[in-house]
Amino acid sequence: MADETRRGPVMIEMESDGPGPAEAPPVPDLPGAIEAPSGRAMQLAATLAARRPSRLARWFWGLLAALLSVAVTAAAWNFVVSLVASTPWLGWAVAALFVAFGLVVLAIVVKEIAAFSRLSRMDELHALAEVALVEGDLSEARAYADRLDAMYRPRAEMRWHHERFAERREEQFDAAALMELAEAELIAPLDAAALREVEAAARQVAAVTALVPLAFADVLAAMTSNIRMIRRIAEVYGGRSGTLGSLRLTRAVMTHLVATGAVAVGDDMVGSMLGGNVLAKLSRRFGEGVVNGALTARVGIAAMEVCRPMPFGAGRRPRVTSVLRRALTGLFGDKGEVDAG
Repeated sequence: MADETRRGPVMIEMESDGPGPAEAPPVPDLPGAIEAPSGRAMQLAATLAARRPSRLARWFWGLLAALLSVAVTAAAWNFVVSLVASTPWLGWAVAALFVAFGLVVLAIVVKEIAAFSRLSRMDELHALAEVALVEGDLSEARAYADRLDAMYRPRAEMRWHHERFAERREEQFDAAALMELAEAELIAPLDAAALREVEAAARQVAAVTALVPLAFADVLAAMTSNIRMIRRIAEVYGGRSGTLGSLRLTRAVMTHLVATGAVAVGDDMVGSMLGGNVLAKLSRRFGEGVVNGALTARVGIAAMEVCRPMPFGAGRRPRVTSVLRRALTGLFGDKGEVDAG
């Protein structure tokens, strides 16, 4: 009777001690239950931006544009001529509008040509810096420093840095030392401004990927943010580009990334820690956002390498993890940090 009314735990003694919790094998994940973030949006955006149309497609679009231009021009001319014949004052007014439109188009063409010229100048400076660093010629380093200083001297925000460089440049009697001084005084402030653009783009891509569940919204956000980021980085370094120049620059950067495999997540710290198991198990969308932000940071650093008037010196190339950490701190920081940013 006492045994029937007894309540409480019953302890059963084992004959031998079994394995403890530390020796127990981990619980396996179900296959296909959790898919690690892969940065699909950035990979697709980079592939689309780097894709070069075939020769046949270029001929097709070029001939189609020429035919449409001829058709539109002929239709506009016949329209103006007929309007002048029927209503002279209205016809001449419309003709003046067409002339104004043609002048605007001409101004856009001149602006695009000037943008390509600025990009070519930056490429030339980059090549001269590489020659000066490889050959170690002090005269070539001084000639390069003169051109670099002359390009950034008119900027108001670079006035103090120009004065510091002018004070110390005569003390350098070695090509490598002079190039290092030019990078520290004239390029480092621009690197900081370019990194702010990279962090802002990475933050935006990560936020859109994590918070907007619409299909292809992350791809569109990644593509537009990266194009805008590359254009602003070029402006920071003095290679401000137009519309066509931005597209050419974007294609060059993305082609380099796709060719080197840098768009893949890989096995580095970004792929294993930020885009790996922890974030994926907490929120797959959040993990995708972090990986897309990391890939955007890679694109930004590659754009800095392309737009920079000289290669990165030893220890000056930014790290993706550092850029991403600052970008996500601004995204998920407290209210004061967000308002201040």
